[in-house]
Amino acid sequence: MINLNMATSIRLLCLFPLLTALLLTGCGKSRETEGYQWPIIDGFPKPQVPADNLMSAEKVSLGRILFYDQNLSANQTQSCGSCHLQEYAFAEPLMTSVGSTGESHRRNAPALVNIAYNKTLTWAHDGLTTIEHQLLLPMFSESPVELGITNHEQEVLARFQTPAYRALFRQAFPENFSVIFGSEGVSFELITKALASFVRSLISLDSPFDHYAYWRDDSAMPEEAIRGMNLFFSERLECHHCHGGFNFTQSTGHEQQLIDRRPFHNTGLYNVNGASAYPGEDNGLAEISTLAADNGRFRAPTLRNIAVTAPYMHDGSIKTLDQVLDFYADGGRNITQGPHRGDGRRNTLKSPFMKGFTLTASERHDLLAFLHSLTDKSFLTAPEHAAPE
Repeated sequence: MINLNMATSIRLLCLFPLLTALLLTGCGKSRETEGYQWPIIDGFPKPQVPADNLMSAEKVSLGRILFYDQNLSANQTQSCGSCHLQEYAFAEPLMTSVGSTGESHRRNAPALVNIAYNKTLTWAHDGLTTIEHQLLLPMFSESPVELGITNHEQEVLARFQTPAYRALFRQAFPENFSVIFGSEGVSFELITKALASFVRSLISLDSPFDHYAYWRDDSAMPEEAIRGMNLFFSERLECHHCHGGFNFTQSTGHEQQLIDRRPFHNTGLYNVNGASAYPGEDNGLAEISTLAADNGRFRAPTLRNIAVTAPYMHDGSIKTLDQVLDFYADGGRNITQGPHRGDGRRNTLKSPFMKGFTLTASERHDLLAFLHSLTDKSFLTAPEHAAPE
């Protein structure tokens, strides 16, 4: 039998971050703001949007076309959609990404799920707080090379000066298209704004969990998933401390939550040579902050659609969701051989929430059932997010 008191408590816990902004009224409709209809549940807070790049259907439509256009890479071999695949919640099934020049990257491509609500972006950078700024990295970075636009700016930009593209840019940016940019029309600034608008439109709030928690449909989740939800939000496992709120991550910001909760954590994934160090090629937030205490700290990603985004962790070093549970149950990872050997469970910089826990076989089954209930199948197949035909 389902513990109805516990189920009710979990609903309240899921909703707690929204209580100042949220008045649940049952099945939700899209919420219209600034002329754009956000595909969010009635009463949910709106995402924060830069004042100089308000949302519009025209920007989203243009951004979608650009997202899938390989002309955005210098050698015309990759698009944004090459590493962010819809069927994998806009992640990819590789340990780490490979750029347009064939260069292997050091990090796993993060899923683009509810990015409009993210307070910080990328795996380990507390200074990147807008999608417009973050997009400059894959577009112009030289180490590693992703789209490889640097030193090819004019060549790439010329590909978007076609009559068809100019018409789309004029529709998306009618107020400043000709005034600011004159006869040139298209610019990287407008390309970035359109891409950011499309990425913000990638909202996922239609999973079985959402129907259970926000539409109050008790039949939306099977009993084992509800038991797993109870475990997830328990102090025994403490998962919700880093993966809490409606977006299942601390890295959340919206019109009612402006405070940065500093959502970066060392989970004991590594402890190279017992020195509380992470591999030299990527030591996390410390690379940006230069603080030793930030060594090994990475942003807790959203768990929405987590079942389809393997492999896991910032470097894709854990292959399956079942192995992720083993990792957290152990309170870290013990690597016994190779260049990264060391017992991450003893990393002195590890988060205090990484204490480890014991699960019975049935509890493990239930917890996995809950994590699978966060899969939004409509998001993974929505034609409005797919590559234009």
